[in-house]
Amino acid sequence: MRTRWRAALAITAAAIALAGCSSAENGASSTADSAGSGRVPAAPQQGTGKADSKVTPPQAGATDRKLSRSARLELTATKVVDVVAQARGIALGAGGYTGQESTGEDSATLSLAVPADKLDPVLDQLSHLGSSLVKRELNTQDVTEQVVDVEARLTTQRKSVERIRALLSQATSVSDITSIESELTSRESALESLEQQRNSLAGSVAMATVAMSIRSVAAPAPAKEDRSGFLGGLAGGWDAFLVFGGGLLTVLGAIAPFLLIVVPLAWLGWRLNRRRRPVKAEPTEV
Repeated sequence: MRTRWRAALAITAAAIALAGCSSAENGASSTADSAGSGRVPAAPQQGTGKADSKVTPPQAGATDRKLSRSARLELTATKVVDVVAQARGIALGAGGYTGQESTGEDSATLSLAVPADKLDPVLDQLSHLGSSLVKRELNTQDVTEQVVDVEARLTTQRKSVERIRALLSQATSVSDITSIESELTSRESALESLEQQRNSLAGSVAMATVAMSIRSVAAPAPAKEDRSGFLGGLAGGWDAFLVFGGGLLTVLGAIAPFLLIVVPLAWLGWRLNRRRRPVKAEPTEV
């Protein structure tokens, strides 16, 4: 009997020893793994009852904004046509083109389209045309949300059109085919409208518009020269002589036609009068 008790106690002691060794090995293994991987074992959490907050990384492309830019210029010029030609050349040189244009003798309006990344230097060149710059306006509109919305709607609409086409390929009755074709036409029309919106937004982002208006003004009067001193007096006397000579020539030019008629008539009358006079007899000598 005692032998049995001794055997049971020995088995129990051996089991307890094995369990302790296994627990120690697991703890050592866990510590070794943490040390080998370079990680620090996490500290026991306190009972705060709040979950740790997570930092949300920035979304990809958050700084890639879609901007639609436009500008307006008002200028004055002595020759409106010349300024219009120069503005057209600046736009073409920047890789743009001329849109609507209306040019007259006293005023002109034209619309220019230039690449958006070249708008600022083009505006600087256009602002120096003509006599003076009256007004310069620059407008920038962020259309990023509109672009994203249209792209998402396009994706959804394309899938919708594909589903309707799949149903049309499986339809057998005439009524089903007619109904599905009508629905397909409607959804394809909506898809085309969305594509036009996307293209319009893409165009407004890629190309900036410049609306110009040019108004004619009189040329500035020349600056008056300094007429003081000897040289000034000499210049004034010469101008007076030119004015007098010009007036004299004007008078001679005005009476010249009359002289061409009066002088020959007067000479002819003088000759006739001389012939009619009696010749006096000369006294004879005795």
